[in-house]
Amino acid sequence: MNRRLWEIDALRGLMLVLMTVTHLPTRYSDPLGQPFGYVSAAEGFVLLSAFMAGMVYTARERRDGEAVMREAFLKRALKIYCCQAALLLFLFTVIALIGVVAKQDAITNMISFYIEQPLTAFFSGLLLVYSPPLLDILPLYIVFMLVSPVLLLHGLQHGWLGILALSVLLWLLAQFDLGRAVYDGVVALTGLPVPFPQTGAFEIFGWQFLWVMGLWMGSVRAATREPAPVVFPPWLVRAAVVLGVTGLVWRHAVGQLPFPGHDALNLMFDKWHLGPLRLINFFALLTLAMHFGPRIAARLPRLTVLETLGAASLPVFCAHLVLALLLLALAGDVSQQRPLWLDTLILAGSYAILYAVAWISGQLDLRTAAMRERLKRQTAQTLSAVARARAGGRR
Repeated sequence: MNRRLWEIDALRGLMLVLMTVTHLPTRYSDPLGQPFGYVSAAEGFVLLSAFMAGMVYTARERRDGEAVMREAFLKRALKIYCCQAALLLFLFTVIALIGVVAKQDAITNMISFYIEQPLTAFFSGLLLVYSPPLLDILPLYIVFMLVSPVLLLHGLQHGWLGILALSVLLWLLAQFDLGRAVYDGVVALTGLPVPFPQTGAFEIFGWQFLWVMGLWMGSVRAATREPAPVVFPPWLVRAAVVLGVTGLVWRHAVGQLPFPGHDALNLMFDKWHLGPLRLINFFALLTLAMHFGPRIAARLPRLTVLETLGAASLPVFCAHLVLALLLLALAGDVSQQRPLWLDTLILAGSYAILYAVAWISGQLDLRTAAMRERLKRQTAQTLSAVARARAGGRR
């Protein structure tokens, strides 16, 4: 299971490309945001990341045992936490200074809580309670990585049915603001000074469903020695085609808001709660990707650029946030006054930087792996020499 799945890396790379065009404040962000329907890159990225986690760490548990698997999850969560802490420090220092000095509303509005209560914001940010816009997805990953060993071990030992049923129930309760109810309970017990809107836009009890689904799918893949292609019944594929095409046409005919002027109806497609119609749209696209993807992948050349980006997903994700924050601080929100060629240059330059980050990260990973392999061989040789010396001494 050490072999990377290049198709998954390429898909994660595509999700990173879409996230970048969405988060960079250029005039491309609206027409290219949610390009396939009322589904964003975040949904795909979360599911794919969970799939890889389920596959890799299930294999680790079977090869090295439960303790090693738990430790690997903890190390990964710690690495993501360090990235989040570094991004917060960057936002609270460099970006905040530029935004305040330049009186850039895009930044001062984003960090208004930090400007009003800097110490509370700083320490609550490090505790993953305060999550400014753009920096509110990594805290979800950290929580998901910390609970994943428990879920994986239960799934491997007792099956996934109970976990999936509980996950669906939590998602359903999230549609009725379970997260807000939990927040209110915490405030009543602790007097938490961070306002609810400052705790992050993502409803964690809704988004955990995609993570659990991906974890389950990856674990099942790892547990199957020779996984057979997934075969969907024809009626399901036809339904997915209808739903997928409907979502695609609707999105580009109406815009990013499916029901302009109808807030109650828009909640059905809400991104932050992972609304039911949004989830249906996503699963229709997932069904189509799983059904037609292998045949398409077999006929297309491998997109190594996307694979490189996807294989270094964490550093590339962090780098794209740094670029988005810098552009917001220096140029502000999307502006029609900015020439189209400049927006194009910004986007192209950002992708070039992200690829450079991914390439450097890949080279460092290769060197680290080579050093570990050399150290392992040297240790084995040393132990062998010691064993021979002892055997000679006994003779």
